[in-house]
Amino acid sequence: MTALSASHSLTSNVERLKGKANKYAIYGVVIAIGAIAMATAMVSYYLTGGISLPGMIQAQQSNKALWLLDGMPFFFAMWGQYVGSVIAYEASALVIDQTSELRAQTSALEQQASHDSTHDRLTDLPNRVLLRDRLEQALNVAQHDRTRLAVLAMNLDRFKEINDTLGHFNGDRVLKQVAARLEGTIQDTATVARLGGDEFAIMLTKLDSVREATKMAQKIGKALQTPFALEGLKLDVQASIGIAVFPEHGPDADTLLQRADVAMYMAKQEKSGFVVYDPKHDKHSPHRLTLMGELRHAIETDELILHYQPKVNIKSAQLTDVEALVRWQHPQHNLMSPDEFIPLAERTGLIKPLTMWVLNHAMQQHSNWRKTGLDIGIAVNVSAYGLLDLELPDLIAGLLASHGVAPERLKLEITETSIMVDQERSLQILTRLAEMGVGLSIDDFGTGYSSLSYLSKLPVSEIKIDKSFVMDMDENPKHEMIVRATIDLAHNLGLEVIGEGARSHEIYLQLEKLGSDAAQGEYISQPLSTEDFAHWIKQAPWKVRTRPSQQPTPVQAIEKKPEAPKPDRRSIETTIKELEDFIGNVDLRADLSKSKPKKPKPGKRAGRSGA
Repeated sequence: MTALSASHSLTSNVERLKGKANKYAIYGVVIAIGAIAMATAMVSYYLTGGISLPGMIQAQQSNKALWLLDGMPFFFAMWGQYVGSVIAYEASALVIDQTSELRAQTSALEQQASHDSTHDRLTDLPNRVLLRDRLEQALNVAQHDRTRLAVLAMNLDRFKEINDTLGHFNGDRVLKQVAARLEGTIQDTATVARLGGDEFAIMLTKLDSVREATKMAQKIGKALQTPFALEGLKLDVQASIGIAVFPEHGPDADTLLQRADVAMYMAKQEKSGFVVYDPKHDKHSPHRLTLMGELRHAIETDELILHYQPKVNIKSAQLTDVEALVRWQHPQHNLMSPDEFIPLAERTGLIKPLTMWVLNHAMQQHSNWRKTGLDIGIAVNVSAYGLLDLELPDLIAGLLASHGVAPERLKLEITETSIMVDQERSLQILTRLAEMGVGLSIDDFGTGYSSLSYLSKLPVSEIKIDKSFVMDMDENPKHEMIVRATIDLAHNLGLEVIGEGARSHEIYLQLEKLGSDAAQGEYISQPLSTEDFAHWIKQAPWKVRTRPSQQPTPVQAIEKKPEAPKPDRRSIETTIKELEDFIGNVDLRADLSKSKPKKPKPGKRAGRSGA
């Protein structure tokens, strides 16, 4: 309703109320006149003995009481006018108040509707619609002023894992905290928007260089480093950020948003925190979209295959177990490395079915080997998503029972970084697995030094020193010192050590000299298909444990060692402190970035990952 029509309606209502008041005043006047006529007739009858006009005139002239009664019609007329005016005034005031209130409510609802159409309801950040509008306005200004602007596309790493394990309610709480940190980090002239799910976008204006955008990406990454508090838990939530800059990377809003998203995907794939868009990235975008749609089908139709890389006990020269590494036998792209599709699985929520596929087929292969008399343990990689899945121990228990595999013949390899995502929940799940008898190994040890002091609390039995230290320690004395110190630390904790990256006989002998219990690497064997592994066993110089014929049940560990006394807690902490101090002194991370380990020959190794 317009203001003019509302005013007209209000005036009409007031006039109707006023007319009703006047109508009742007229009724009063008529009644008063009737009362006067009756009273005059009665007085006339009293004075003259009859009712006549002369008698009524005489009554009016002689009876003063009738004079008062004669004023009643005028009183009723005036009273009616007064009451009508008062009623009309009060009614109009009431109607005005109610109309004003309704107008205010309508205006508030219209404003809220307008706000909701341009803002995210959960975080109250601008949504894609408002971001696009502001981006187009900012582009006009940037074109006129000849300045740069940047679009940062941000996606949270492993957020689906939080949603699946802690529930959507808690996931929403994390998103609110992320939004608050972003708003507290950016400049007043910037815009933070939530595009949906765990995707955010930041628009930066009036930039002089691309460098300013990368500095903001670093600042955002630093702001997210502090763990998020949720239900007594501390969650490590990191993000991947893609950067597209006007005018270098696109002339309009659509192009900048799309290319920022491409760069963000590359940052997630490279695990580099942030990536500035490069035209060479475009070739990955359609490829990525296609693979995302095909991966689920590949899991369901067994297009995936497992390769197995052996591990050897150095002292006994005996094959201990093999690490199951997943590959994708793609119809068009042939054999694909896990580096190409596991990030997709993590982003699309397929990491859990992929992990279960690997576990199921690895245990099936172990059962097949046992039927032929071979006793070969199986090791499977578990991602950070798995360590937040409270169902994982029960699912593994079901697979062990289904395939008749003894728990101690299965080993799960986990990284330090994945444990640190949520230490309490990870420890809870690892403890349950250890109580089941499943072996636990810290993979890529040495790349996450923040967890050294936490290591003694974990129910693990083995650590695998990261190959970046092992494979060039014959040329890098610092790396050799780190490997030596790590082996000492592990043995003080009662853990066995595997040296990854044993690429040559010299490295193998060096691991033996330093006291490593086992080795894994191309000197022993590259990852092999099931058929190639069968040939390798026949020709390899390593001993292979066979299953005793009198034991149809799952076998014990390869070597039954006497139980070692529990290490002194103080000596453990001292060793950890010494190793941490040593690592700090050698400036390990800077050293790693400079070192150039020898690369394996082409075709020798197609990347390693389980799930």
